[in-house]
Amino acid sequence: MALAVSNYLANALLNQVFRNTAYTRPTTVYVALYTSNPTAADTGTEVSGGGYARQAVTFGAPTSVNGKQTISNSAVITFPTATAPWGTITHVGIRDAATGGNLLYYGAVDNPRSILANDIFKFLANSLSLSLN
Repeated sequence: MALAVSNYLANALLNQVFRNTAYTRPTTVYVALYTSNPTAADTGTEVSGGGYARQAVTFGAPTSVNGKQTISNSAVITFPTATAPWGTITHVGIRDAATGGNLLYYGAVDNPRSILANDIFKFLANSLSLSLN
């Protein structure tokens, strides 16, 4: 699944590179699950309650994929067991904090899933891809 850059990150990168405005990069980034499109403006509905928590993610080094510099998650990302229904997961976001923070990338999941109590949601290694061209 390929994700798109958020307005927040696009502005931060453009300002840092071309306007010499400092951007403090996050030391850890997290995967967040959504039941609606977060959009580039960070307006979606993130899952909450039922044992849900964002999960830290590590990405591998950039490689060229179809002419775009791309990184992908280097390990399986497993969310906690749902203790109550989470709804239908339709989108994912990469965020710069375990709670709150800023949306960096976002996109639709390939196969939306309804998460019920006792379900475990996970992404396989190399299934989340972020690119710049």
